[in-house]
Amino acid sequence: MKISARVENTHDEHWVTVATDGNRHSIVIPPKTSGAGSSVNGGELPFLALATCYCNDIYREAAHSGIEVERVEVDVEGQFGGPGEPATNVTYHVRVVASATEAEIQDLMRRTDTLAEIHNTLRVRTDVTLDRIEAIPAPDRT
Repeated sequence: MKISARVENTHDEHWVTVATDGNRHSIVIPPKTSGAGSSVNGGELPFLALATCYCNDIYREAAHSGIEVERVEVDVEGQFGGPGEPATNVTYHVRVVASATEAEIQDLMRRTDTLAEIHNTLRVRTDVTLDRIEAIPAPDRT
């Protein structure tokens, strides 16, 4: 499965596009009130990715186990230090309402924790490489 994300930003305009195996769709994230950049900071997005991944995976794993899930709530939090420092103390809390016993739901939740791809990506060192850069001087406006 190939996943990509793209951000384009100009003054007062911000576009976010994500794709999985070529299936593209936009996500609405407005620009900062100053217009320069996104109103959502980069630290919030990995936490959203953790919450989204776990939520989706609960439904996937529940279907494999014949459990009907009625509701999933995932809260993720952690801290970031100064520029360049990675997140620390990342924790998440999950609440699942499903048509199963408490023990079966807890087993589903623990199993999903071990299988959640974003969680496992962050739990191990993952190389991130600046592959290509393009520096384009803006046209002279004088």
